Amino acid sequence: MSKIVNGASLQPLSGAPPKQIILLLHGYGSSGADLIAMAPHWRQNLPDTLFLAPNAPQRAGSGYQWWPLQSFTPHALAAGTALAAPAIDAFIDRKLGQYGLSEADMAIVGFSQGTMMALQVGLTRRTAPAAVVGYSGMFVGAAGLAHQNPTKPPVLLVHGSADPVIPVAALHAAKADLHKLGIKAATHVSAGLGHSVDVAGLRLGLDFIAKGFGAER
Repeated sequence: MSKIVNGASLQPLSGAPPKQIILLLHGYGSSGADLIAMAPHWRQNLPDTLFLAPNAPQRAGSGYQWWPLQSFTPHALAAGTALAAPAIDAFIDRKLGQYGLSEADMAIVGFSQGTMMALQVGLTRRTAPAAVVGYSGMFVGAAGLAHQNPTKPPVLLVHGSADPVIPVAALHAAKADLHKLGIKAATHVSAGLGHSVDVAGLRLGLDFIAKGFGAER
């Protein structure tokens, strides 16, 4: 199993030991340094939160990948997430242990390939995290989870209507597949947005995570 090391991080704004962790999982060919850019938009309202944006364990050009995107068939995507999940699980276990926190103190946020990983990990851990937020991604593990008893964290999916990389249809398919597993996902489509995150998506993510942490704004 590949081991994840810290990529980028942002300590709690309060200066106190963290009471929550938000794990940010980047997309294919990107890095933690890219996704940590979300943290400044959220930390004012979550001052006791530690933001962790690790780099995926494999190189992909100038960035990193959770697994090689050599095939986009449903089977290949599901196999990729299943193969990459143990490294993220081990990283989460290590960080929760380091700070004496529990699953209820952690939210998992993903973008694109990172969303695939956020859903895979969030639904297969022994205890559900406080929230899973997925931007511009897909849910690729439905078939495998149908025969298991997945945990059921609160899930928010956000997508741009003009996404040329992963079409917005993926959001609607993910919502339907999650519903079959007994998970009611909240969703938002940003009109005209491409493969990105806009201000509305950031605000919705913040509110959703704060609610999961029991700290509604």
